[in-house]
Amino acid sequence: MSNRRWIVWSIVVAGPASGCSPGYVIRAGIEEAKLLERRQPIERVVADPATPPEERRKLRLVTEARDFAERVLDLDAGDSYTTYSRVGRDTLLLVLSAARPDRFEAYTWWFPIVGRVPYKGFFDLAAAHAAAARLAARGFDVYVRPSPAFSTLGWFNDPVLDTVLGSDDVALVATVIHEIHHNTLFIPSRVSFNESLASFAGDRGAIALLCARDGDDAPLCRRAQDAWHDTLLFGAWLARLVTELETLYARSDLSSATKIERREDVIAAARLRFTADLLPRLRVSHRGFARGPIDNAVLIGVRLYYDRLDLFERVYERHEGDLVATLRAIEAAARADAADPFSAVERLLERPPAPALHYGPLRHHRYIGAFRAGNL
Repeated sequence: MSNRRWIVWSIVVAGPASGCSPGYVIRAGIEEAKLLERRQPIERVVADPATPPEERRKLRLVTEARDFAERVLDLDAGDSYTTYSRVGRDTLLLVLSAARPDRFEAYTWWFPIVGRVPYKGFFDLAAAHAAAARLAARGFDVYVRPSPAFSTLGWFNDPVLDTVLGSDDVALVATVIHEIHHNTLFIPSRVSFNESLASFAGDRGAIALLCARDGDDAPLCRRAQDAWHDTLLFGAWLARLVTELETLYARSDLSSATKIERREDVIAAARLRFTADLLPRLRVSHRGFARGPIDNAVLIGVRLYYDRLDLFERVYERHEGDLVATLRAIEAAARADAADPFSAVERLLERPPAPALHYGPLRHHRYIGAFRAGNL
C-alpha cells in the first residue's frame, strides 16, 4: 500500500476515535472517489471537438493559472488541476459553520491531518441542512453556504470541477492559485491563517498573471485589481464589526440575553456604514453582503478568508511588489511559529525585508516577456 493510500486509510479508520463520524468520512471518501473516477486530462477535453467553446476556453485559462502558480509563484502544484471532472450539478458541496450567539466561539470539528476546523463540508445537501437544524435547536447560530471547490492538500490529484468554471475569469484564476497554495502551506488547526493567506496569494496572483499576460490597461487586469481593492476594503469593514462585537461580548456586566439583544444594534449600525461609506467605494464585488443575514456564524465563516489581509499586503509593500519573495517570507515565518503564524508575520514588518535573491519583482520585464512568449 502506497504512503498516500495508507494515510487516507488512516483517516477513514481514525473516524470513531477522533470525534469525526466514520459514516461521514466514508461518504466523503466515496464522493472524492467518484470525482477521481470521472477525471480526464484537461488537454484531452480541450482537444475534444465535442467540448463547448466556452468550456474549452475556461479550461485553457485554468492551465495558464496552474502553470503560473507553479513556474512563477513557485507553489507546489503537484499534479493538481491537470485533470477535469464534471460534477453534473450547480453545487459541489455545502459548508456548515456554527457559533455561540453571545460570543465568537465557533463550533468545531476535528479531522486527522488538518486538525480542528470551524466548518464541515457535506456532499449530501440534505444532510447539511439537517446538521444545521440540529445545531440551531441547541442554540447555535448556523451558516450554510455552497462551495464550488475544495483542496485535498496535495494528497490527491485534485481535478478542476465544472462547478468552478462558472466563475468569471478573475475569480477562476484566483481560485486555482488559492487552492494550489494549500498544497504549499497548510498549518493544522490554523484555518483562518491558511485560508486568508491563500486568498491573498490567489487574488494577488490573479493580478500578476492577468496584468503580465494582457497589459496594465487590459479589462481583466483592471478587474483583478478592482477585486483586490474591494476585498481589502471589505476586510477592513468586517474587522471593525468583529472588533465591536468582541467588545460587547467581553462585557461581564451583561447577561447572555442582553448581549444577544444588543448585538443586533451593533450589526444594524454596521449595515448603515456599509451602505453609506463602503458601498460607494466598492467597484466590482461584495456589494450585496450587507443585505444578507449577519450573525456570529456568518461572520466567523466569512472572516476565515479575510482575516488580516492588510497584514499580508503590508509585507508585499515592504518587498516592493515582489509577490514571490512575499509569499516565501510569510510561509517561512509561519512554519517557524505555527502556534501563532499571524504574530510571526507581524514580526516580519519589524525588520528590513531580506533580499529577493533570484526572484526579483514579479512585474519585472523578464517575467512579463517570458510569459508572453509562452516560456512560463
